[in-house]
Amino acid sequence: MKFEVRSIIQIAVVASLVSVAGLPSVLAAQTADQVEAQAHESWSGTMHHLSAPGNGCFHASYPSTQWQAIECSEAPGYRSALPKPTKREQTVGNGSDYVVQAPSGSLLSSALGSFPTVTDVKTEKSVGVAAFGGGGILGSNEYTLQVNTNFYPHSAACAGFSGCFAWQQYVMSTNTPVSLTSNRLTGKTEVFIEYWLINYGSRSGSNVCPSGFIDGGADETGPGEDCVQNTPAVVIANGQLPITDLAELTLSGSATKNGTDKATVTFGTEAFTATVNDSLTDIASGWTQAEFNVLGNAGGSEAQFNSGASLSVKVAVTDGSTTAPTCVSPSAEDGTTGETNNLKLGTCTATGGSAPSILFTE
Repeated sequence: MKFEVRSIIQIAVVASLVSVAGLPSVLAAQTADQVEAQAHESWSGTMHHLSAPGNGCFHASYPSTQWQAIECSEAPGYRSALPKPTKREQTVGNGSDYVVQAPSGSLLSSALGSFPTVTDVKTEKSVGVAAFGGGGILGSNEYTLQVNTNFYPHSAACAGFSGCFAWQQYVMSTNTPVSLTSNRLTGKTEVFIEYWLINYGSRSGSNVCPSGFIDGGADETGPGEDCVQNTPAVVIANGQLPITDLAELTLSGSATKNGTDKATVTFGTEAFTATVNDSLTDIASGWTQAEFNVLGNAGGSEAQFNSGASLSVKVAVTDGSTTAPTCVSPSAEDGTTGETNNLKLGTCTATGGSAPSILFTE
């Protein structure tokens, strides 16, 4: 019996030693994975802030930080719905969207949106909203990521017309019409910039939208026209990225006065960017707020998530300071998007330092 007990103990000790001996390699593997994850996150942040070598469409693959020129797709026939004309704002979830506000006297030059946590997100479908005529690109995995600017009333692009506002949207869409004259959909996920000059000109005169802009119809609140144009698009994926990939997606928009505007998406180990001259709206001269969220796909549609889905949303900004920005609360009814989602907004916190940001839940 003593021999049997001693043998059992020896076997247990040997097994324990074998287990402990294997532990350092497991920890080493975990550390290697953590280092790789940190390196990847750093690379993604670099690509969002790295200027492209010119105007056009570009791509890079991890770990390279060299933008390579690629062929642009035609400017898509995508159209966001303008926010409600009564307040130029639209709700997201059960209240207006959270917006990041730059400190007094500061202007934003970039805003980067991401989803640090994504929990129980299984399905999403874009549905029509009656208040916007039920339009949009509807169906499963039809959604957009949007970084939206504030409305800027003093833009040089407004050419002095009173009541004119410049507005800019940096958009990733999982599907877009191939052109304004065709309802055929690309079936591709793309990133581009949508430019607006709202209430431009005067219908009593002979003024028309500026060169390159399309007349989007009479403004509902003023005597002018709503003028819109899209940049050429960069194809991110041949197909619609499923909503279950949301945690791997980041979108940023940047604007440099007398320089370029840039919309950038990173997806996994790939980065894509589209750049054009900032002169189209001159938003860099008056960019003080930024909104980021996942929303319906165009036309005022709503992204409806499965029950139990929840997200945290981070918006990091560059404004030339280390001061914490402000979370503009939903009660202030801020946010400029015309699209929505069905998630309920939670709390929002702001952080300063080398990367000022806000973080909220929904």
